[in-house]
Amino acid sequence: MHAAPKAEDTVIDHSNIDKLVDYDGIMFGVPTRFGNAAAQMKSFWDSTGGLWQAEKLTGKLGASFVSTGTQGGGQEVTHFTHVTHFVHHGMVFVPLGYQAGGDGQFSFEEIHGGSPWGASVLAGADGSRQPSELELKIAAKQ
Repeated sequence: MHAAPKAEDTVIDHSNIDKLVDYDGIMFGVPTRFGNAAAQMKSFWDSTGGLWQAEKLTGKLGASFVSTGTQGGGQEVTHFTHVTHFVHHGMVFVPLGYQAGGDGQFSFEEIHGGSPWGASVLAGADGSRQPSELELKIAAKQ
């Protein structure tokens, strides 16, 4: 939650949720709290009811990347539970898989995020740790 959006990146929030319709694919950054997506993400998805009813996101590609405080902080569970939102909207989930295996996803040289579900980062309990070079390489594949 310390990373500011880049000026050229569109930030979608409750005020412009209809912009999701403009994209063929959407990658969601999901902060994790206590092993699951933060409540703000649930609130975000709750606000997409009109898009769901009108089937506006059906067939669009969806992926996620997550941030947790610790290794056991719920990276895979957060990805997994986020898929339910894609399914209810008729979106197609696009996981990372092991396409970053040759770029360090299989590495045991350092503790890092990144699973077949999607890119991830271990942010530290206080959220101050920035992504490592390895985590950034894995994320670039996704």
